Amino acid sequence: MTVPTDTPIQPVERPILCSPYEAPALHWQYDRASGEATKMAGRRPSRYWYKTRDDVRGQGMLELVEGQDDLVAVNQLRSDVARWRDSGWEGATPITKEVLRHWKSPDRPRRLFFCQREAVETVIYLAEILHSGRHTRFKPDFPTADLARLVDAPANPDLLPLRRYGCKMATGSGKTVVMSMLIAWAFCNRGRTPGDERFANAVLVCCPNLTIFERLQVLRPERADNYYAAFDVVPNKLRPLMQNGRVLVLNWHKFAPESEHAEGGRSYAVVDKGAETPEAFARRVLGDLYDRLPIMVLNDEAHHCYRPAPLEEKLSRDEAKGVQSDREEATVWIEGLDKINNALACGTGLLPLNKAARGNHGQDARATKAGIRMCVDLSATPFYLHGSGYTEGSPFPWLVSDFGLVDAIESGIVKIPRLPVSDTTGRPEPKYFRLWRTIVDERLEPGEFLPGRGRKPKADPVFREAEDALQQLAGQWVQRFEQIQEARPGQENVPPVLIIVCDNVDIAEVFYRKISGEEPIEAATEEDVAEVEGDDENGESSSASFKRKPKGPRVSYGHGAIFPQYFANTPERKHTIRIDTDLLAKAESEDESKSKKELGEELRKVVATVGKPGEPGEHVRCVVSVQMLTEGWDANNVTHILGLRAFNSQLLCEQVVGRGLRRMDYKPDRETGLLTEEYVDVYGIPFSVIPFKGRPTNKAEPDDRPKNHVRAMPERAEMEMRFPVVEGYAFALQRNRIRCDIDAMEPTVIEPNRQPTATFLLPTVGYQEGGPSQTAPFGFTEQDREAFYQATHLQAIKFQIAHGVIAHLVGDMGGRSDAQTRVWRLRSRHQLFPQVYRLVDEYVTRKVDRRDADPRELGLQKYAMRVMELLRDAIQPDDTEGEPPLLPVLNRYKPFGTTADVEFKTPRPCHGTQKSHINQVVLDTRTWEASAAFRLESSEAVAFYARNDHLDLMIPYEFQGVDHHYEPDFLVRLANGTTVVLEIKGFEDAQTTAKHTAAQRWVAAINNAREHGRWAFHVCRDPQLLEKELRWLLANACDDEQTVVSRS
Repeated sequence: MTVPTDTPIQPVERPILCSPYEAPALHWQYDRASGEATKMAGRRPSRYWYKTRDDVRGQGMLELVEGQDDLVAVNQLRSDVARWRDSGWEGATPITKEVLRHWKSPDRPRRLFFCQREAVETVIYLAEILHSGRHTRFKPDFPTADLARLVDAPANPDLLPLRRYGCKMATGSGKTVVMSMLIAWAFCNRGRTPGDERFANAVLVCCPNLTIFERLQVLRPERADNYYAAFDVVPNKLRPLMQNGRVLVLNWHKFAPESEHAEGGRSYAVVDKGAETPEAFARRVLGDLYDRLPIMVLNDEAHHCYRPAPLEEKLSRDEAKGVQSDREEATVWIEGLDKINNALACGTGLLPLNKAARGNHGQDARATKAGIRMCVDLSATPFYLHGSGYTEGSPFPWLVSDFGLVDAIESGIVKIPRLPVSDTTGRPEPKYFRLWRTIVDERLEPGEFLPGRGRKPKADPVFREAEDALQQLAGQWVQRFEQIQEARPGQENVPPVLIIVCDNVDIAEVFYRKISGEEPIEAATEEDVAEVEGDDENGESSSASFKRKPKGPRVSYGHGAIFPQYFANTPERKHTIRIDTDLLAKAESEDESKSKKELGEELRKVVATVGKPGEPGEHVRCVVSVQMLTEGWDANNVTHILGLRAFNSQLLCEQVVGRGLRRMDYKPDRETGLLTEEYVDVYGIPFSVIPFKGRPTNKAEPDDRPKNHVRAMPERAEMEMRFPVVEGYAFALQRNRIRCDIDAMEPTVIEPNRQPTATFLLPTVGYQEGGPSQTAPFGFTEQDREAFYQATHLQAIKFQIAHGVIAHLVGDMGGRSDAQTRVWRLRSRHQLFPQVYRLVDEYVTRKVDRRDADPRELGLQKYAMRVMELLRDAIQPDDTEGEPPLLPVLNRYKPFGTTADVEFKTPRPCHGTQKSHINQVVLDTRTWEASAAFRLESSEAVAFYARNDHLDLMIPYEFQGVDHHYEPDFLVRLANGTTVVLEIKGFEDAQTTAKHTAAQRWVAAINNAREHGRWAFHVCRDPQLLEKELRWLLANACDDEQTVVSRS
């Protein structure tokens, strides 16, 4: 096979270099300049890279700025712990040495990974040797003085600091086993020497959600399925020592402060206890564990537990919502630990304390009264999150152990992600590598973004542009699925899982509907037909059908657009699920005030059991999620991942991809002793497997020009202006008579040079900078759309196009309607289908230019939608039969825009307002806007107005075969309630005429809908005459039946 490349491929034997049970002795170093992957001796130092985002639009291109920076403390401790291990763990207690020997033994039936042992050894070395003041025969690299840095101090100096040890462990490397090892170490030592309080006899395990909470119950020694027995964590003769220890697992939500009016979990108006003290908090939360203080705390997914710093960066509304939630979670979690840590000092009257009493390394006389002996943090990404107030991606300062994703891949502990490196388009960078950026920056028109400051793309165009990638990736999934179906009796045949990670809920909903085939409908029932036919016989329409509360939408289970025989849902079985983030978050919160049904308990159970035979998630094949998979996802049957969101950092890439890399098989190869390769094919996630140091987010680029802050004023809320976001138009057909001139329609060209029909993938190993390289130590894997072609028929494509055209013609977009409308739509679909299908067939035959591509490429959304839109716009009501005019089709996810969303800063000149919801009008270089704004402010005919700047009122139109969007200058609300779309225009050319024609059509359709008030369109060519024209509009735009369209 010939692979497009500029540099010869340098093959090596395999990507997995090291045994997962021994310290890494080799690593890959990838040189992009030479195209060689070099096998380097020794272990890769712990480090992360300085990187910055060069392009702030969309996804952004990541470019290396200066180089890499070592995690100094981690590297020092690695060296010290290795020598301590070689010394036979000198200075440790006999119990500690016994459990460490037990864990290291190669004869164990279930061997423990080296990364698990090293993380535990590092914590034990710090606790038993350094913090106890013991000395070793070797000179430590890690200075004792630096122990003071391994604390997390509250802002209040009178509160005790938390001693924290952070362990970075790749997803799938066994963090729960590590927690069981730490608990066993503490309990066995305390059981043998009850008076030694260096070792806790109680452990609090904190976690972020209910799913993880349930899984961590295996850490409770009294459970029959506990990990101590399952993984042979405790030697048989030491197991009786575990009996005196207690483990409490809590969701962080339990740390929320109790109301001053609450007592025993109930609220009373007459109870006023005052603020809850640390002691009272600790007693309430810990219960019996309070009497065992000081305790050890284990924080799972600990990157959520930090002290938020002041936030200086400007966030969008959507970002601010998510960031606020993250900061609240972090605050509740860390403040809960602070209260427990200070409970004993508070109870003994040692708070506050004179600063003079403090000892060395930030310690003081109260240290012996700390309620928490130490916190051990476990996370695959122990870095500060976006919106934390710190540099995004910077590591927690108390990080002491590091076994990241690169190490896990080279040790075979996780699957290897394969990324696109070239495709048949010949692009320098394959389309599917940075798919989101390619779509947002290169493929979408201005009108295909939603109104508002965020400029988010509309959901349907995103699916259109991503469908080819999805079809290709799903085709590979089908091949994998069919291989698994050939499993012999007794072999596991759990289906593989395709994950789609979307930017927002709207996009996720579109992808879910397209894949699952589920559509909300309002079907015409027998009762509806009887009611309407009864009205027809009486010659009048009963008002009862309009007054009666409409029935809720039903779900139609149809054929999805992506291999429906595999992914489409049925009433009996769901192969495709969408993770409703808000609903799942409520379920994960463990909020007892809601019923399980309200909290989405069923969804949580399905998500939590994907890939598990006999469980609710057993049959799931495709998961559509928003932003990233939820923490606690532990399915090991993920084989394909599609990313459709911005990835502004490698940290995000690791968070999203990492949760899909759990292995299925951990049996080593008998000859090599290494684990065998398992792969995940990844499209759309520019993952370079590079430790990442984030860019500072609180430093803006210098700009000396003064800027005007243009914004909506809440105190003028009565002047808010709302407008429909019109996606297109639907006919209010009565006799279902249509006509269409195929000859006058624009052709559709299949473009195989723009939509790749094959993609070449490589496994990702070692360090790599920037985009994908076409050179690597391993062979290419070619993926094409042959499975898509085999599952797709041209006649079915034409059928689906006809169905889509009819849906637009009858306005069947899934909204609620009355019985009469439902029956009319049912009749219309039957009467229109033969006419529309004939037009589709004629257009495909005469107007589709395939350019030697497979004719079934027409089935891709990009082309099918193009044909659908052309026919939709070309089909006209047959006015000779008296058909009525158009109706608007609104965006289903954001049907209305509003002046309330306007907020931006600009160096352009502005003029203050009195009659506008927006505080200033931005003036272009022309003086006409200034003159028009003055006239609008002074006119008695005007109630209020708004300049269409960042308001995103866009009217769709077509000019010379190209779709455009027209942005008029002003919205004006007249004194009689009419809203005028106002354009200030001088010279008019052919395209301007097309814009104005489109505006007339837009206004006519809005008025035909009779739901959005009265609207008019007006073109003013001389602002001096605007006052007179406004008075004329006021006098002539008062009839509900009239569509006012005027020109001066």
